[in-house]
Amino acid sequence: MKTTCKLCWGTNVLMIGVIAFAAYTFIFGKTGEVGDDGRTAVMISADEKELVLGEMRGLLEAVQAITGGLAENDLATVAESAHAVGMSSTGGEPAALIAKLPLEFKKLGMGTHQAFDDLGNEATDMGDAKVVLGMLGDVLQNCTACHASYRFDVEQGGS
Repeated sequence: MKTTCKLCWGTNVLMIGVIAFAAYTFIFGKTGEVGDDGRTAVMISADEKELVLGEMRGLLEAVQAITGGLAENDLATVAESAHAVGMSSTGGEPAALIAKLPLEFKKLGMGTHQAFDDLGNEATDMGDAKVVLGMLGDVLQNCTACHASYRFDVEQGGS
């Protein structure tokens, strides 16, 4: 009975350690190496890179639609376009990809999605185009900071 109990405790401690390590890796991700251009190289597979670039194109398309909506004083389009890339658009990324991303990249990404939601709420609730335009400038600062800090390189043998 005592041997079985010790074995159970040992197995539980081992499992907790494995889970803690996996959670740490998932949350904090890899840091990557700083390349010649001063940006952190995030190593991902070719398929993951296509996924990330596709999401970035979606964000840029939203910026274009928001800008067009502001030019036409169409705040309904502004709100709809902003919310389309807000927090509700997150969560479908593969866990393996999320684990590879540096923590600061994840924070910047989530902050950007939240900023789009905030912009959409402003367009809906207050409807002040000048304030919304200022918020769009803040969102674009996140985009610029991300592109200035990170690049995505394909892992050797990554498909």
